[in-house]
Amino acid sequence: MDTVPALYATGLQHLAVEDLKVDFAQVESVDSAAVSMLLGWERAAQQSGRELHVTGLPEDLLSLARLYGVDKLLPQQSN
Repeated sequence: MDTVPALYATGLQHLAVEDLKVDFAQVESVDSAAVSMLLGWERAAQQSGRELHVTGLPEDLLSLARLYGVDKLLPQQSN
């Protein structure tokens, strides 16, 4: 939760000018703030005509998204 605000702002800056690719492979723990961040980035990408590519989403994050009923709104994972 502590790192999300800065990461979210950085992601929005990138999405304002280019597509964004984010690798979550090194993420060790997540909470609902990470789910919210991804949803916000996806919304920003759609609004700006950009693409958000994600890889390595942790199972904990996917499980939270399923619990909240928003898993279908997350960006599709890229290879």
